[in-house]
Amino acid sequence: MDQNELKYLRLLARNYPTIAKTATEITNLEAILNLPKGTEHFLSDIHGEYSAFEQVLRNGSGVVKRKIRDCFSEEMSDSEINTLATLVYYPEQKIDLLLEEVTDPCAFYKDTLFRLVELCQYVSSKYTRSKVRKAMPEDFAYILEELLHENYNEDDKKLYYEEILESIIELDRAKEFIAALSKLIQRLVVDHLHVVGDVYDRGPYPDKIMDTLMNYHSLDFQWGNHDMLWMGAAAGSEVCLANVVRISARYLNLDILEDSYGISLRPLALFADAVYGDDPCEFFQPKNEEGLEYSNAEITQIARMHKAISIIQFKLEGPIIDRHPEFAMESRKVLDFIDYERGEINLKGKTYPLLDQNFPTIDPENPYALTKEEAEIIQKLVASFKNCERLQKHILFLYSKGSMFLTYNGNLLYHGCIPLNSDGSFMELELHGKKYAGKDLFVQFEQIAREGYFRNAGTKEKEYALDVTWYLWTGPVSSLFGKSEMTTFERYFVADKATHHEEKNPYYKMRNEPETCDMILKEFGLETCGHIINGHTPVKEGKGESPIKANGKMLVIDGGFSPAYHKTTGLAGYTLLFNSYGLQLASHQPFTSTEEAIKNETDILSTRQVIEMEIERKRVRDTDNGQELVRQAEELKQLLNAYRKGYLNEHR
Repeated sequence: MDQNELKYLRLLARNYPTIAKTATEITNLEAILNLPKGTEHFLSDIHGEYSAFEQVLRNGSGVVKRKIRDCFSEEMSDSEINTLATLVYYPEQKIDLLLEEVTDPCAFYKDTLFRLVELCQYVSSKYTRSKVRKAMPEDFAYILEELLHENYNEDDKKLYYEEILESIIELDRAKEFIAALSKLIQRLVVDHLHVVGDVYDRGPYPDKIMDTLMNYHSLDFQWGNHDMLWMGAAAGSEVCLANVVRISARYLNLDILEDSYGISLRPLALFADAVYGDDPCEFFQPKNEEGLEYSNAEITQIARMHKAISIIQFKLEGPIIDRHPEFAMESRKVLDFIDYERGEINLKGKTYPLLDQNFPTIDPENPYALTKEEAEIIQKLVASFKNCERLQKHILFLYSKGSMFLTYNGNLLYHGCIPLNSDGSFMELELHGKKYAGKDLFVQFEQIAREGYFRNAGTKEKEYALDVTWYLWTGPVSSLFGKSEMTTFERYFVADKATHHEEKNPYYKMRNEPETCDMILKEFGLETCGHIINGHTPVKEGKGESPIKANGKMLVIDGGFSPAYHKTTGLAGYTLLFNSYGLQLASHQPFTSTEEAIKNETDILSTRQVIEMEIERKRVRDTDNGQELVRQAEELKQLLNAYRKGYLNEHR
């Protein structure tokens, strides 16, 4: 036997010191390989909409209710199924409402517990006992294991099981046990969660979403452009930070900074009042898309803050563009194109009047220089972002679980696009003096994004990485942005909407072609029978657009959680399920509220569409994790052989 191989087997023998233990583990692994593949759940573009996100997460995009129908369709009405489903989604809140309607609480508890135990048995049947045991809440683990893995039809055990449930009821622990069973069901119906980008911006509670994701049992994350902006801000990028504050002000969402993350905006507010106190800031009025109640004084102050941080942002962009001619973004140095005396701007050879001509902090001779007060505000904000423990915890989680792309069980996941030229070839971008395209560009983007956060402050490497992080938000060859330019200045200052246009990358037309998708799948090392799961762009279903493209090779699953997109999409977006039977796309109608869902049992209405049905049910063996288990089993067989041939001695 090769000495290196023998050395490795000696190390392996520390965990499996006998023939019996080695053989047992091989048997266990090969049994697991034949279990059905677990369900993968894909979400994208959550944009701070915590209530809708929570509902979709709790109901597994309809999986929970489907499992209930599988178990009880012959004995329960649709109304009863809806009630049981709502109980599983929100056990603590729903149980009290149900108890108000019953005359015999003990009978209600007993009936409900039996049904939940039966449902839990059903959803746990595709897992090993060990995996189910690890998912159980500690307080009820012993009782749950007894109830889930025994046969209720055995007469000699039936009384035993009934006595367990009756004891739980008599000891006034039924509510807690119902909650434990419900959460175990939620945990087991989805084996793994994929978040294909954009937790942040637009909606009010990205922090709550991050807290929920940090406690989720198994997930990965593909960074979105809005996530990247917050990652850059947390890493100390002044220009990313300015964008974060500007977007929060634009959408009346400053509470996420002040209340959720404890970042003081008072210095910005005082500065804005002092400099723009006489300015109506008409074109910086925040968007109140959800009809929130604000006083006129509050709206006026937010508009001033909005304008103040926008001007700071435009100033901060100029030096980055100068530092990086390879970014080819000279057209975005918009402050150079303004005629401050005439109140006009020249864009691409055409002159336009400016809607707002009040620029008290801009020196026309040196337009990108921050005033002393502006520099102090940015310094304070950078310190607040970097020293916010909760924000840093959330961003570190994004780095630990996230990536620019992921290949998983034959599918390719990413947010945004693969930058393409008009002829369909991969676009190139120079990074660190070398040109990259396709998969190599994604790999470089990810490495540099990590350096932006983890490199020491004040180093050239950190400064470069933070510049690229900002480029990922707004650059023409950014896979996360996917447009020729970001016309933020024009949207504020120029009336002609032709100047607001942002040309999409050719990718967005070419992704409809199977040949393009095949090329992309091959570039990332996948078989062309795989699928591309793409987030970022809302699907305009109301205008006839389909989320299924290139004969099913590409699935666009912008979740459409944000109400701002509902008029565009005609619905609340899509999620995706990939179980042992195939791929299913779920389209969702808008979510009303958690209170409405609990009281009136108004689940998110979802329509499921089968994308691909497996001829043979997929097993764990057919997954990426299964291939790893196959490798482990082969190594254990080598260890077993070494024991039997006398190369190694057992240690009992």
